[in-house]
Amino acid sequence: MMKSKVGERFTEFYEKWICQLDVYLQQLLYVSKDSTLVLTEADRQALVWKLTTHYKEYYTVKWAAAHEDVLVFYCPVWLSKLENAYSWLTGWKPSMIFHLVDSMRNIPVPGPCLAELTEEQVRKIEQLRVKIKLEEEKVEREMERQQVAMADRKIVELVRIARRIRNEELVVVVAGQVEGLVEVAVKGILTGLERVMKAADCVRLKTLKGVLDVLNPSQSLDFLAGTCMLQIQLRKWGQRRDSQKGLIISEMYNDLTF
Repeated sequence: MMKSKVGERFTEFYEKWICQLDVYLQQLLYVSKDSTLVLTEADRQALVWKLTTHYKEYYTVKWAAAHEDVLVFYCPVWLSKLENAYSWLTGWKPSMIFHLVDSMRNIPVPGPCLAELTEEQVRKIEQLRVKIKLEEEKVEREMERQQVAMADRKIVELVRIARRIRNEELVVVVAGQVEGLVEVAVKGILTGLERVMKAADCVRLKTLKGVLDVLNPSQSLDFLAGTCMLQIQLRKWGQRRDSQKGLIISEMYNDLTF
């Protein structure tokens, strides 16, 4: 698949971004495994700040790139097929975070876990889960509205006219006018897709912030370590599978070459 200029730039950014995420993960795991290491609350908050700032940088760059070419984020060439399979409107699904929290509460130590949540914390996370689910559904309805709009009467009429132009039933002057109308229609579609993407990203950020607001600094580090591990490991599995598929296809091609 050919990359657009925006796709190329974002691919380069994403590779560096995910590598830095891995560096932060190693720091978090070191803190989690070393029981002799004594960190103050300020130290833990500083680590949390590093991670959240790193995530914010991702969305800042993403939104700027999407304003140039939003479509590359709906079919991202920088992700593996496995990562794409789990994508929800250009990113991870927010409700996944709550399943991660549930899983981490049942993981035995050592390592990142959330076994010491208080009843109050559990109650607040459950309230957040319900709220985020409603916001997910709201974004999905907006995406459905954008998809249905593709069959809007004006769009259908442009398709009909464009077909007639291709069949040389209309003069060149009219063809130019129609091209202008098509450009306006496509721009409206892309604007809608960009709006949906940003709405989905806002729910993702709101979910992360909401969970972190409930957790104390120590729990926040374990939670962030869990999210980083999941993202990085999914990428490694996906890349490994893609490379294996590519190797198989290459071998098949070589076998067929005379």
